[in-house]
Amino acid sequence: MIIEVEKADLSNVIARAAAPAPLEDGQARIRIDAFALTSNNITYAVFGDAMRYWEFFPVAGDGSAVRGQIPVWGIGEVVESLSEDCGVGERLYGFFPMASELVITTGRADERGLTDIAAHRAPMAGAYNRYVRCERDPIYRADRERHQMLFYPLFFTSFLVDDFFDDADDFEAQQLIVSSASSKTAIGVAFMARRRGCRVIGITSAGNKEFVESLDTYDKVVCYDEIADLERSPSVFIDIAGNRDVLHAVHARMDGVLVYSMAVGGTHWDHKAEVRDDLAKPEPVFFFAPAQISKRSKEWGIGALDVRIAGAWDEYASWVDSWIDFRSVTGPDEVIDAYLELLRGSLDPKSGCIASV
Repeated sequence: MIIEVEKADLSNVIARAAAPAPLEDGQARIRIDAFALTSNNITYAVFGDAMRYWEFFPVAGDGSAVRGQIPVWGIGEVVESLSEDCGVGERLYGFFPMASELVITTGRADERGLTDIAAHRAPMAGAYNRYVRCERDPIYRADRERHQMLFYPLFFTSFLVDDFFDDADDFEAQQLIVSSASSKTAIGVAFMARRRGCRVIGITSAGNKEFVESLDTYDKVVCYDEIADLERSPSVFIDIAGNRDVLHAVHARMDGVLVYSMAVGGTHWDHKAEVRDDLAKPEPVFFFAPAQISKRSKEWGIGALDVRIAGAWDEYASWVDSWIDFRSVTGPDEVIDAYLELLRGSLDPKSGCIASV
C-alpha cells in the first residue's frame, strides 16, 4: 500500500495498492512498521522540487510526475533479503515513503548501518540514504522508538541549526527569533539555544500561544499580529514557518538590527503572499543540514559528533516526556486523515502522531 499526493495540491491524497516487486541480487525488502507525521514532512513536500525530496521515492509509472510520495522518518524490519549486508529480522531506522514497504539496494555497509545505493538516490545527500541498525544505534532505545521517529530527525536539525549559530557566536546577536514556535523543529532550536544561555523569542498563532508558553523554553512568546511590538535589538531570525508576510514583517521590524536570517522550513505551506522585492536586508539563507553535518564530521570526527548529539538527545528526549501525547493511527484511511489534519495545521501541537499504513 502506498500513499501519494498531488505535488501541485498537497491536499489531494490517495492510497494505492501495489504488488510487491520481486527482489534482485543485493536488494532487501523492508516492512515499514511505523513512521512519524510532523510539519517536517510538509516542508519536504513544499521543497520537494527545489531540494529533490520527490526523487527519493518516485511514483512508478507516473510519467507526468504529477504525484509524489512524501518522505517520512520511521522504523522497519527486513522481511526478505538477497543482500549480504543485512539479514531477515534486522530492524532499521531511516528515511521511508508513506507506504507499507520499501525495497532498497544495499551498499556501503558497516556495523552501524547501510546505504541504499539505488541509482535514482545517488545524487541525493548521503544522510538521507543511510539506514541505521537499531541494535547498533547509540541513541536507540526500544522504549523510545516513538521518540526517535517523531523527534529525532527534527531534533537533529535543531541541533545543527543551534550548532551553526553557536559556531558563529550567534553573529553577536542578543536574541534569536523563531517563527512557527509550536513546531517540533522550533521547540528543539529553542531548547538547545536556551541550554547555552541565549534569549529566544517565539512567534506563533494565537491558538498555540498558551501551549508554547507552557513549554517554558522561550523567553517570550508573541503572536503573528504582534511582530511590530518585538524588541529592537541585534537579532537573528530562524524562519520555520516559511510565510512571506511573516518574513517581511520581522525584517521590517528588525531593519538595521537583524544580523542574520535563516530559512529552515515551510510549515505555512498554503499561505499565499505577493512576492515582493522590498525585503529589508539581510537576504535569507536556506539552511541545508547535510552541509553542517559534513563540516562538523571533518572538524570533530563522526564519532565525536555522535557523542555530542547523543548526549543532547538524551536530555531532550527525557524533557519531551513531560508534555508530549503520543497518538497512533493505523491503516491508510486513518493515516490520510492524520496527514490532512497536519496539512491544515489543526493537529494539536502536544500530539505526536505515529502512523502505520
